[in-house]
Amino acid sequence: MSSLALYRRYRPESFAEVIGQEHVTDPLQQALRNNRVNHAYLFSGPRGCGKTTSARILARCLNCEQGPTPTPCGECQSCQDLARNGPGSIDVIEIDAASHGGVDDARELREKAFFGPASSRYKIYIIDEAHMVTSAGFNALLKVVEEPPEHLKFIFATTEPEKVIGTIRSRTHHYPFRLVPPGTLRDYLGEVCGHENIPVEEGVLPLVVRAGQGSVRDSMSVMDQLLAGAREEGVTYAMATSLLGYTDGSLLDSVVEAFATGDGAAAFEVVDRIIEGGNDPRRFVADLLERLRDLVILAAVPDATETGLIDAPADVLERMQAQAGIFGAAELSRAADLVNAGLTEMRGATSPRLQLELICARVMLPAAYGDERSVMARLDRLERGVNFSGGGGAPAMAYVPGPEAHGTAAAAPVPPGGGVAAARAAVRASGPPTGPAPTGPAPSGPAPSGPAPSGPAPSGPAPSGPAPSGPAAGGAPGFGAAPGQPGQDTTPAPAYDAASAQAAPAPTGPAPGDTGSAQPQPSQAPQPPQASATPPP
Repeated sequence: MSSLALYRRYRPESFAEVIGQEHVTDPLQQALRNNRVNHAYLFSGPRGCGKTTSARILARCLNCEQGPTPTPCGECQSCQDLARNGPGSIDVIEIDAASHGGVDDARELREKAFFGPASSRYKIYIIDEAHMVTSAGFNALLKVVEEPPEHLKFIFATTEPEKVIGTIRSRTHHYPFRLVPPGTLRDYLGEVCGHENIPVEEGVLPLVVRAGQGSVRDSMSVMDQLLAGAREEGVTYAMATSLLGYTDGSLLDSVVEAFATGDGAAAFEVVDRIIEGGNDPRRFVADLLERLRDLVILAAVPDATETGLIDAPADVLERMQAQAGIFGAAELSRAADLVNAGLTEMRGATSPRLQLELICARVMLPAAYGDERSVMARLDRLERGVNFSGGGGAPAMAYVPGPEAHGTAAAAPVPPGGGVAAARAAVRASGPPTGPAPTGPAPSGPAPSGPAPSGPAPSGPAPSGPAPSGPAAGGAPGFGAAPGQPGQDTTPAPAYDAASAQAAPAPTGPAPGDTGSAQPQPSQAPQPPQASATPPP
């Protein structure tokens, strides 16, 4: 088998083989069909996304004997020279501006550029890492780029187009390249593994795509490393996680389930396994944040697997759907925020293990925080009936109502030696009670609307029989109670007491037989009728 690197062995030879850059390859092919090719191009984008490869394909299309054509024939001398394993063409010159970006290099290029091509249609300069050219070098190239001869073409490739001076950039056709989508890159890697005839487990390709971060060349380099170390059974998931440094999925499942069930012992056991296994705590937190991100998307979009929002094997997706179901929405969002903040704090931390344990404690103890997210997380746990075995803080103190919450107010103090009359006055000063209303029926007769009778009070002794036991209405003094005494008293009236009669206040009406010109008294509030002195039959 060839020792050539995997990304060089499978380098595209036509625009149709370039993946994930249709927004660039389609306009270029159409320009070749219309024979509207510009004299200078600027290809920009992240590393490993196909800039230099597309520049070589464009040069191949321009110098093909059947061209300019969007599909080079691959049979002519120019196409064979520019093939992936070809020797190269003397008329297609690649310059690394990182080492040839000075003004002297630019002047030498300018002097050679006016000579015609040796055997091809065009003389093409591919200037890679163009942002490394100095300002003096760009100024030396400015005139030849602005007004080149008919046989001359320039293709600038750079990862930082803003560092290319504006006078050069304005004279080119700028095509921005992008990172390749994960799904497209995973399918491409699967085809490459099929051509290599090496079996690869299902969970390996997502790890390779994640390690490549959208760069085709980086992903191919990682895949080449895994294929080089594969045994007879091929590339296994355990081998990939160990070699790439990612966290095993079982550890992520354990800690997520511990968060969901409030099992603090299980969560800190996972932390201990990570440290004892020699894994990087920062990598574990990053992987945990990635898992929580997938759970948040699954909770918000149940069909995320069908729409391609989550890229994971079928068994992992099944476990993640179950985990998203046992989490509450607020609790899941809070956990993701805490892990994200903890990952930021771990950069430069002197004790990554301590930071990791603090992250787990913050997620496990929502009762320790009084913010809105923590309160909502606690409500989610209560709704799901999760036991706070991880420690939920001290129980809240029970509410003890004060005396103002009861229906009756505090009684006024009674002066010593005041007797019954003083006690009644104290009751009047404290106000009527606000206890529960009586359950008996209220009297059906209408209340008197006129003023109270002003005749003389009876001077005979009060009867000693029991007073009527009918209930009072609305908490007012009952019909069977003495004037001024609190109502709802169904016990027999006490016997006549001479001392209380002497201490009772004198009536305010005119004396008997007084027909003088007394001043009229203001109208008084209606009072309930006095109880009959005759005992009920």
